[in-house]
Amino acid sequence: MKIKITGIGSYIPEKKINNTDFSEHVFLNEDGSPFAYPNEVVINKFKGITGIEERRYAEDHYTASDLAFFASQKAIENAGIDPETLDYIIFAHNFGDVKFGTSQSDIIPSLATRVKHKLQIKNPKCVAYDILFGCPGWIEGVLQANAFIKSGMAKKCLVIGAETLSRVVDAHDRDSMIYSDGAGASVIEASDDETGMLSYESATYAAEEANFLFFGKSYNPDLDPDTKYIKMYGRKIYEFALSQVPAAMKSCLDQSGIAIEDVKKILIHQANEKMDEAIIHRFYKLHGQTPPKNIMPMSIHELGNSSVATVPTLFDLLIRGQIENQEIHKGDVVIFASVGAGMNINAFVYRY
Repeated sequence: MKIKITGIGSYIPEKKINNTDFSEHVFLNEDGSPFAYPNEVVINKFKGITGIEERRYAEDHYTASDLAFFASQKAIENAGIDPETLDYIIFAHNFGDVKFGTSQSDIIPSLATRVKHKLQIKNPKCVAYDILFGCPGWIEGVLQANAFIKSGMAKKCLVIGAETLSRVVDAHDRDSMIYSDGAGASVIEASDDETGMLSYESATYAAEEANFLFFGKSYNPDLDPDTKYIKMYGRKIYEFALSQVPAAMKSCLDQSGIAIEDVKKILIHQANEKMDEAIIHRFYKLHGQTPPKNIMPMSIHELGNSSVATVPTLFDLLIRGQIENQEIHKGDVVIFASVGAGMNINAFVYRY
């Protein structure tokens, strides 16, 4: 038995934040000292590395569970199912609901429960829970849905990835320009044909890698040190991703029995354009090849890094023909892959 994605949906906030909107920010070094370069130089260098030109922030009156609800409605409609028949709602996020203008995370009740409530699902046997797995959370949710369905514990699962990272960033940290908000959702069911998940890989590296992404104080020493923001060691993450993600993808592909020549698309977490390109080049190098043109659709230029939402959103955009010079056809083999806080890595090979 295989599982497949029978419905997909995403919610992309309408509020656009361009790189130029950061031109008046006061960026500081970790020790609180002024940054050595003018913002124009910082922003141009940032765009050259990450590929990000703009990102989306949630409307002020919405939280992560609201964005998730909107994406879930689309996924359920796309799947053509009765939401009362869902056995599980698995919600991947990292910071819960953070209201605009506040810094406190709200995770009681679970965000999955909030989505179930908004969807007006009455069935008590529809079990709703959250997972914290860094940026690879949505993929991990799909792997859990796979286990539930294969074991006979479920027939239909709703897997969501949603985040409002714009509300947990330190405005004095230039890394704040990377992050964005959004949501993606998918309905997972058993496959009755040749389409669906062919293999998967998942891992957690928790030695020195455990704290490459963390919650830390602002770079501005005048702000409350007990108020925490998302922080990362970018260079260490880059090196970790390049050393581990291509190997995990190769292991996953080997398990599937699919030749690399038959892979049509690679949907990778939209973290950093240069890093993603380097991962793909190293993955193909492991096979003694170079990446084919248009193998890796990207949405990061306009949408930034919305953590758990990037991969399902990218898949939704690809299917709907919303990515320039990209298309997908029935029977195409796709690799989904992600890396993030934990440090966690996962992937699955999928026949569309």
